[in-house]
Parts: sequence; structure tokens; C-alpha cells
Amino acid sequence: MKIIDLHCDVLNKLSRFEDMSFLNDPRLDSNFERLKAGNVKVQVFAIYVHPKVPIEQRFQMALKQVEAFKKFVLTTPGVVHITEWEQIKELQEDEFGAVLSLEGCDCIGTDIEILKVLLDAGVKLVGLTWNYENDVAYGNLEDPNKGLKPFAKTVINYLNERDIILDVAHLNDAGFYELISLAKHVIASHSNSRTICANPRNLTDEQVKLIIEKGGRVHVVFYPPFIENEMEQATIPQIIDHIKHLVKLVGVENVGFGSDFDGIDFKVDGLTNASEYQNLTNALLQHFSEEEVRMMSYNGFEKYVLSLKA
Repeated sequence: MKIIDLHCDVLNKLSRFEDMSFLNDPRLDSNFERLKAGNVKVQVFAIYVHPKVPIEQRFQMALKQVEAFKKFVLTTPGVVHITEWEQIKELQEDEFGAVLSLEGCDCIGTDIEILKVLLDAGVKLVGLTWNYENDVAYGNLEDPNKGLKPFAKTVINYLNERDIILDVAHLNDAGFYELISLAKHVIASHSNSRTICANPRNLTDEQVKLIIEKGGRVHVVFYPPFIENEMEQATIPQIIDHIKHLVKLVGVENVGFGSDFDGIDFKVDGLTNASEYQNLTNALLQHFSEEEVRMMSYNGFEKYVLSLKA
């Protein structure tokens, strides 16, 4: 099964460890060899700046990750930088698609020109926050009743103009509901069901339905505390419980994967890095048809992004 994965944190590691190789470094859950072994055909690489980084250094940290993407990922033989979604359909058998995303707008402050620089570098998905407050919005660990900040409308309008996908994965509840009414394209790149696991990083059934009504998708995440009630361990069948619930709620064509590899400190048994992706798809075949699993793994997202400008 070919895979499209909407979230990993490889760039954060590559930008911090100068001796790290994207090709085969065992410290990377999603190094190139592991991605190929798991048949990941398209990987979204997040630009993530930790909130402990001083405010005046955050943009430079983001640029450092863009440079790591160019220097280590894009120079790997067979890697294609996806700057237009139509390129996914054109990928050859021996090619791999690499996409940039921005996980939280902490690095832009209140400067829309900084956001423009990052979009011009190829960012195709943008989340307004990580877990905490910034100048745009409030994260999921903040007061759930606080909505978007005034600057958010400027950011959202600009992203709408550029046909950029808004990622709700880390927004708090009030911000989510405001965003839904303002955004042109909405997705959850790495979130699970709050009905199955009551973690604020997960989505309620109502939120899931609103994302799909907006034309978006929900991609499940492989972080055990978001799978099974704050536990540090989880199993593939427990991930499938989330997938089955979401599929029942909104249909198999609207569900996909966003591993969060290289950004998580606890792993699912049998799904500890990208090379083990087929363990998940094989397990899914016990519950869904091959066509349905292909829809979740690859075809659904491809169809979605190719329709964005239609």
C-alpha cells in the first residue's frame, strides 16, 4: 500500500544535529530508508519551533529548518519537492514526494511578510498554533473558551488567497469553531477521536463532522497518549478503533494518516517508525476492503488535494 503521511518532525531534528543523515540515520523515525521500506510515497515535513525558543530567534529557527529541508531532504535522489498538489499525481514509481508544512505560527509574530516568506519556500499546510498561545490563536492546552486573536483574520485571509490548507490539529475548541467559518480549506493533519480517547488534542464527533462538511479530512496520529487514555503504550488495534469510529462517522474517503514520527517520545507496538507502516495497512485489511485501505492510505488525500482549485 502506498502511503501519504501528513505529519513528521524530521526537520526539527535535522536542524539541531549537524551530524544527522536523512538517508539512514537510526535516530530518525522517518529517515529516507525507513520511509521507502514502509512504502511512504508522500511525506509532509513540518516546520516546528519549540515555544522555549526566544521570540526574536523563532523566525531564524524556522528558516534553519527550511534550509535543512533543502540541504538534506531535497538533495536525496528521487525526492521531488511538491510545490503544487498536481505533482502528486505525476510522481513516477521511483520518486518520493516531499511537502512542507508549518506547525504553529509562533515564528511569524504579527508580521504577515514572514508568513509570505515561508509560503514562498513551499509551505502547503499551516496550523495557527502548537499547544500554547501565540499572537494568532490559543493552543489546545490553553483555555478552550478563548477564541482566535485579531491578527488571525489577517493570517487566514492571506492563506485563503494562496489556497493553503489550514490545519486545526493543535487549536483549542473556541479557535476551532471560529476558524471553521473563516477558512477556505481545513484539515486535521494528526488528530484522533475524542470520543475514543478524551484528550483535548483529539477531535469531538461534532468537530470531525464540521471538518468534512467544510470539504476537509481527518488524519489519525500514532501517539499513544492520544490513542488510549493518556497511556504511554498503545497497539495497532487501538489505532484501528479510532479509524473505525471516524469511518463510521464521516466515511472512509475522509480518513488518513499523520504519524507524528520524530515528534513523539512514546510509540505504538509494531509501529515505531516509518518502515513499519505496512503493519498498520495489513491490520486494516482485516476490517476493511483493499480499496478502502488504499483510500485511507493514499487515494483519498490525492483526490482531495487535486480538487482544491476545482
